[in-house]
Amino acid sequence: MLKIAYLIFCILGTALPYSQLVPFLLEEGLNINAFFGELFANQISGFFGMDVIVSSLVFAIFVFSEGSRLKMKNLWIYIASNLLVGVSLGLPLFLLMRQRKLEETP
Repeated sequence: MLKIAYLIFCILGTALPYSQLVPFLLEEGLNINAFFGELFANQISGFFGMDVIVSSLVFAIFVFSEGSRLKMKNLWIYIASNLLVGVSLGLPLFLLMRQRKLEETP
Protein backbone atom coordinates (compact mmCIF):
# COMPACT_ATOMS: atom_id res chain seq x y z
CA MET A 1 0.00 0.00 0.00
CA LEU A 2 2.85 2.39 0.84
CA LYS A 3 4.50 1.78 -2.53
CA ILE A 4 1.24 2.58 -4.35
CA ALA A 5 0.95 5.85 -2.41
CA TYR A 6 4.53 6.79 -3.32
CA LEU A 7 3.84 5.97 -6.98
CA ILE A 8 0.72 8.14 -6.98
CA PHE A 9 2.74 10.98 -5.44
CA CYS A 10 5.39 10.54 -8.14
CA ILE A 11 2.72 11.03 -10.78
CA LEU A 12 1.12 14.00 -9.00
CA GLY A 13 4.55 15.42 -8.17
CA THR A 14 5.37 15.53 -11.86
CA ALA A 15 1.99 16.51 -13.34
CA LEU A 16 1.11 19.35 -10.98
CA PRO A 17 4.38 21.32 -11.13
CA TYR A 18 4.67 20.83 -14.89
CA SER A 19 1.08 22.09 -15.31
CA GLN A 20 2.49 25.41 -14.13
CA LEU A 21 5.91 25.23 -15.81
CA VAL A 22 4.85 24.27 -19.34
CA PRO A 23 2.63 27.35 -19.92
CA PHE A 24 5.47 29.55 -18.60
CA LEU A 25 7.96 27.92 -20.99
CA LEU A 26 5.56 28.27 -23.91
CA GLU A 27 5.16 31.97 -23.15
CA GLU A 28 8.68 32.93 -22.01
CA GLY A 29 10.91 30.15 -23.32
CA LEU A 30 14.03 29.36 -21.28
CA ASN A 31 14.22 32.89 -19.88
CA ILE A 32 16.09 32.40 -16.59
CA ASN A 33 15.71 36.07 -15.63
CA ALA A 34 11.92 35.88 -16.04
CA PHE A 35 11.84 32.56 -14.15
CA PHE A 36 13.64 33.92 -11.09
CA GLY A 37 11.85 37.25 -11.40
CA GLU A 38 8.51 35.51 -11.10
CA LEU A 39 9.76 33.04 -8.48
CA PHE A 40 10.75 35.92 -6.18
CA ALA A 41 8.09 38.40 -7.34
CA ASN A 42 6.77 38.89 -3.81
CA GLN A 43 7.43 37.70 -0.29
CA ILE A 44 4.98 34.80 -0.46
CA SER A 45 6.42 33.35 -3.67
CA GLY A 46 9.92 34.00 -2.27
CA PHE A 47 8.92 32.07 0.86
CA PHE A 48 7.95 29.06 -1.26
CA GLY A 49 11.03 29.41 -3.45
CA MET A 50 13.38 29.44 -0.46
CA ASP A 51 11.50 26.54 1.12
CA VAL A 52 11.95 24.41 -2.00
CA ILE A 53 15.64 25.33 -2.35
CA VAL A 54 16.39 24.34 1.26
CA SER A 55 14.26 21.19 0.94
CA SER A 56 16.18 20.22 -2.21
CA LEU A 57 19.52 20.55 -0.44
CA VAL A 58 18.31 18.49 2.53
CA PHE A 59 16.88 15.93 0.11
CA ALA A 60 20.28 15.56 -1.62
CA ILE A 61 21.98 14.90 1.72
CA PHE A 62 19.27 12.40 2.65
CA VAL A 63 19.56 10.56 -0.69
CA PHE A 64 23.30 10.11 -0.42
CA SER A 65 23.35 9.20 3.27
CA GLU A 66 20.34 6.86 3.32
CA GLY A 67 21.00 5.51 -0.18
CA SER A 68 24.61 4.69 0.72
CA ARG A 69 23.57 3.11 4.01
CA LEU A 70 21.13 0.82 2.20
CA LYS A 71 23.57 0.23 -0.69
CA MET A 72 21.07 1.56 -3.23
CA LYS A 73 22.32 1.99 -6.79
CA ASN A 74 22.04 4.94 -9.19
CA LEU A 75 21.45 7.59 -6.55
CA TRP A 76 22.03 10.25 -9.19
CA ILE A 77 18.58 9.47 -10.63
CA TYR A 78 16.86 10.94 -7.56
CA ILE A 79 18.98 14.08 -7.68
CA ALA A 80 18.28 14.43 -11.42
CA SER A 81 14.55 14.02 -10.85
CA ASN A 82 14.75 16.67 -8.15
CA LEU A 83 16.52 19.07 -10.53
CA LEU A 84 14.32 18.34 -13.55
CA VAL A 85 10.96 18.36 -11.75
CA GLY A 86 11.41 19.07 -8.05
CA VAL A 87 11.27 17.62 -4.59
CA SER A 88 7.69 16.67 -5.44
CA LEU A 89 9.04 13.92 -7.72
CA GLY A 90 12.49 13.25 -6.27
CA LEU A 91 11.33 12.50 -2.73
CA PRO A 92 8.46 10.10 -3.45
CA LEU A 93 10.56 8.35 -6.11
CA PHE A 94 13.41 7.87 -3.66
CA LEU A 95 11.01 6.71 -0.93
CA LEU A 96 9.39 4.25 -3.36
CA MET A 97 12.72 2.72 -4.31
CA ARG A 98 13.91 2.79 -0.69
CA GLN A 99 10.76 0.90 0.36
CA ARG A 100 11.40 -1.71 -2.34
CA LYS A 101 14.99 -2.07 -1.10
CA LEU A 102 13.83 -2.43 2.52
CA GLU A 103 11.30 -5.11 1.56
CA GLU A 104 13.84 -7.16 -0.37
CA THR A 105 16.40 -7.04 2.46
CA PRO A 106 15.95 -9.90 4.93
